Amino acid sequence: MIGLLQRVSAASVAVEGEIIGRIDRGLMVLVAVHRDDEDRDIARLAERILTYRVFPDAEGRMNRSLLDEKHGLLLVPQFTLAADTKKGTRASFTRAAEPEKGAEFFGRLVAACRQQLETVETGRFGANMQVALTNDGPVTFWLES
Repeated sequence: MIGLLQRVSAASVAVEGEIIGRIDRGLMVLVAVHRDDEDRDIARLAERILTYRVFPDAEGRMNRSLLDEKHGLLLVPQFTLAADTKKGTRASFTRAAEPEKGAEFFGRLVAACRQQLETVETGRFGANMQVALTNDGPVTFWLES
């Protein structure tokens, strides 16, 4: 699994003009599922998202995690992150999970995060979404399980 984590001062996702998920300060994470991902990848990515140290401590160093700070989390499914772009001018999605597996694994990732964090918002799997965010820093990390 892939998580493109971005520290934000605000983020939202809309479908057909309706905002379906919104957070203030926290993390917005775009999520992709590979076809060869296993159950353990869900738990590992959830752990990394919740405990990755991206928020500043008293000295301004990135030493605090989402769980430390209790900020919001917005998870957005984005299968295009699993694309193979090594050659040509058109992406190949052979590494991405089939839609059924992607939806299942995304839902299980959301559930795992909600077990430990109060504010977890989401996009909608398979929908055409409009994502808005203010990246704080900017701080962006590519996480893989």
